Amino acid sequence: MRSAAPEPPDTRAAELVRSAVLADLARRVVADCGADVGLVGVPEAQGARDAQEARDAMVLRHWAGTRADLLHNLRVPSGTGLGGRALAERAPAWVPDYRAATTISHHYDAAVGADDLHAMLGVPLVHDGAVHGVVYAALRTVVPFGDVRIGAVAELARTATRALAGAAAWGGRAAVRSAEAGLTPREHEVLRWAATGRTNPEIAARLGLSSHTVTGYLKSAMHKLGARNRVELAVAAREWGILG
Repeated sequence: MRSAAPEPPDTRAAELVRSAVLADLARRVVADCGADVGLVGVPEAQGARDAQEARDAMVLRHWAGTRADLLHNLRVPSGTGLGGRALAERAPAWVPDYRAATTISHHYDAAVGADDLHAMLGVPLVHDGAVHGVVYAALRTVVPFGDVRIGAVAELARTATRALAGAAAWGGRAAVRSAEAGLTPREHEVLRWAATGRTNPEIAARLGLSSHTVTGYLKSAMHKLGARNRVELAVAAREWGILG
């Protein structure tokens, strides 16, 4: 059975940026918006039975301020709980006391109760009709969410969503330009590490290759981009738009 082709390096890079943006979003909800807990749910991708299920559920992958772990990696189908409601309606949803609320389902009371959470707000991360996830702000007190706090979380959500869209676009453009230059995914990956100043042995250790193999990839990339040395190679790669 043939193994799956490796992801292009810029696909992996874009995913790392995405993860960093969402993790920072959870932290900033706590630091900037006065929440006790920040959570970010992302669309389910792995483990879904079909594409529709992947679109209709999310998993809580990022968190800040939690005391228990029942909310960590919790799967939330569209329409269930507060975040599932925000996901389904593509609009913010909030309650002053999660466990007493009558406008949401109560699938996750145990997880919410384990962290002693009451007031909760969920804001979907939407860009050009695509949902990138839901960010939650939660407090350990019963209190209505005011316009100021809702607006602050919504602004963080908009900023994060723009960053996610930019990372996705950058990853796609760099991969296309790399292919146009004739580079293979592995040549592109080695080139990107070389452009950061890594030596061949350092690149080899990071990628699990031999130094000889790394040298071969770099020589091939130089030939394809018309470069005579590593400096010219980095300049040519930037001119192609391969290094961003």
